[in-house]
Amino acid sequence: MKKDLRDIIHQIPKGYSEVLFEGRKYSLTKKDFNKGQSTKVFAEDLGGNDFISFNFYLTQSGPQLKPCEMPEKKVLDFLMGFEKIEQ
Repeated sequence: MKKDLRDIIHQIPKGYSEVLFEGRKYSLTKKDFNKGQSTKVFAEDLGGNDFISFNFYLTQSGPQLKPCEMPEKKVLDFLMGFEKIEQ
């Protein structure tokens, strides 16, 4: 699961993009830090008040997903279910 997760996060474009999740449109922002060893992702429902926020780290002990004040399941559901909107 962690390797697939790393691939999914790597495929999110840097900067701003828009995605669909559960029939709703979200803004999605990705920023990489520390030469790509850490990543911050924030998604916000453009028509409501839902959001997704997490950090992802590549450490010597392996990849680490750190949700920000939400259950890990919510982040995983989003990562496995969003669809990119082609601009």
